[in-house]
Amino acid sequence: MQTLSQRWSMLESGVTIVGPDDDRPRPAVILFHGCGGLRGHLPKYAAAAKAAGWRAVIIDSYAPRGWSPAFALATVCTGALLQGWQRAGDVLAALYGVSRRADVDASKIVLAGWSHGGWGIMEAMSSDRAAGQLGVADPGAVPLDGVIGAWLAYPYVGVAAFNRMRPWRHCPKTLAVISRRDHLTTVRNARRIHDMVRDCGVEVETWIAEGSHAFDEPMAAGPMRYQPELAAEAERRFVALLNDVAAAPPAG
Repeated sequence: MQTLSQRWSMLESGVTIVGPDDDRPRPAVILFHGCGGLRGHLPKYAAAAKAAGWRAVIIDSYAPRGWSPAFALATVCTGALLQGWQRAGDVLAALYGVSRRADVDASKIVLAGWSHGGWGIMEAMSSDRAAGQLGVADPGAVPLDGVIGAWLAYPYVGVAAFNRMRPWRHCPKTLAVISRRDHLTTVRNARRIHDMVRDCGVEVETWIAEGSHAFDEPMAAGPMRYQPELAAEAERRFVALLNDVAAAPPAG
């Protein structure tokens, strides 16, 4: 079983970093794609983060594993491989690696996940991180104190997300995007889960977008449909979250 350091060493080959052209410590947002793999919308969010003065770190969970998009669609999207609790190991490993960069302010990090990536973040936030959990040997080796925000875009909260009602142990300010016509969950189910997250004292803003699952992803794979107007609004809200948490005073 890999340690967080070893998992990060594996993932690092699939990392793309976008940010201001300097080496000063800046807040960072770490982006985790959905089960279909890295698509064209994440670089757009990364560019928006850069314009707001953040470093954006895009994590490709598949290429470093030697997985093609077709392989991932047939295995990860069906739940056969890399379920959310295992993806949480990637989330923690990325946090471990990014926090150690000299050009990152480790006290101001946002975790951003789309669909399966959001599932992984939710698992990382709710786990007690005992040794051997989340597919890594030492999930507790990275502190969560520096995670000051979470962006959850239509996270997977369906029947296979067994721990979806488990309370969060770390509670950063969260923006949860719910798709009105999401074929993977009902609005009622998503609201119920985000209300549970809110119970730990975290500020959770929910936005019900009048679109399908993956409405901000420029592709067409029914029942999912790209809606550029909604995508632009999602990007605006994403940047607003970054600005809000960057301006907030330190916790405690």
